[in-house]
Amino acid sequence: MRITLVGAGIGGLAAAASLHDAGFEDVTVFEAAPRLSEQGFGLNILPNAVRELAELGLLDELRQQAVQTRELMMCSPRGRLVWREDRGLSAGYAWPQLSISRARLVAVLAAEVRRRLGDGAVVTGTRLAALDAAGGRPRAVLVQENGVRRTVETDVLVGADGIHSAVRAAFYPAEGPPRANGVTMYRGTVRGERFLTGRSMAVLGDDRRRLVLYPIDHGDHGGCLINWVAAFPDATAGTPPGAEDVQGMRQTLLREFGGWSPPGLDLVGVIGETERIHRYPMIDRDPVGRWTFGRVTLLGDAAHAMYPAGSNGATQAVIDARVLAWHLASCSDAGDALRAYEADRLPQMTELQQSNRSMGPERVLTLAHQRAPLGFERIEDVFSEEELAEISRTYAATGKFDQEGVNSRPSLTVRRRGRTAVRRNKGRAE
Repeated sequence: MRITLVGAGIGGLAAAASLHDAGFEDVTVFEAAPRLSEQGFGLNILPNAVRELAELGLLDELRQQAVQTRELMMCSPRGRLVWREDRGLSAGYAWPQLSISRARLVAVLAAEVRRRLGDGAVVTGTRLAALDAAGGRPRAVLVQENGVRRTVETDVLVGADGIHSAVRAAFYPAEGPPRANGVTMYRGTVRGERFLTGRSMAVLGDDRRRLVLYPIDHGDHGGCLINWVAAFPDATAGTPPGAEDVQGMRQTLLREFGGWSPPGLDLVGVIGETERIHRYPMIDRDPVGRWTFGRVTLLGDAAHAMYPAGSNGATQAVIDARVLAWHLASCSDAGDALRAYEADRLPQMTELQQSNRSMGPERVLTLAHQRAPLGFERIEDVFSEEELAEISRTYAATGKFDQEGVNSRPSLTVRRRGRTAVRRNKGRAE
């Protein structure tokens, strides 16, 4: 079977490695950008997806490139604790939660794809210009940077090309641009001192603003690389993203957040010492009722782009990749496999997209502000511990990353002839 993937982000590369692991040898990933992502901003991979990367044999390398998150703390703008929970191994998962630079994760996945499938398996500088899925085998017209066009006929085509997916647009041509909610995110990374446990993720917020900080790399001399995101309703939300007028953006951020007190951190120093600040509108896509059209399907943000709450963007793209590979290896007909993949993933991702529109577990910060707009001394006067725990449990169940489910569910590694056993817990982090 010949399988073509459009998009060499986290989902596309994880799918290519997973397909090879499931027994497919003719797999190619095409990427429109001239080179793979070099952005160093951070992301979190939850234990359910770390388990899948471990089963691909990547856990040891990723642990060297990442910080194993120990706890999540949600606080008021003044640093008052609203909710704290253990994460990863500290929460009893058999696999860690990883905070990592997106560029590093992409590099690890790309190297694995090339090791498995050869250097020619990842082709950059090549965009999808047209797609014909009406017949039995999809036909894709691809255009290289130099303008040369080529037509690829394939058994299966997977659109893993992100929130602005050309594959999705081929089936939803009237959909238009992503949906913006009027919030702008400012992002940066900066070297600083370790804070709290040194492996903590801190989220602060009121009813309209959010501030997220966590380390994505530990330095050799006790410091760390801090990834931070600040989000608030902003008149620039509809303007093009990018890194421009850093001093002006600093002043804007300090007007909004200068009085906030993240535990263990000097926020004014963090913002002031960040050399490059990028600005993005907070956008997502409306859920759709169908991802699969014949032998073409969607994956990751192309299928279910969601607001960045709860660390589920990259996490769910990895799960998509593994589920897709499992169904393609388990079904004799490719079309049936893609429909089974969609049936497995689409309902859950639709629910998760809707949850993230209310900011997922971070809505406790909105509720805390609404119930105590002048602040509080004891969170017990605002919430019961059971109410807070139930919000966290419900979100984990929606994303299927609750501890019992992650640790005990069957492996997605495909049993193949010549392999003595499924690598059920390969890379398990005891």
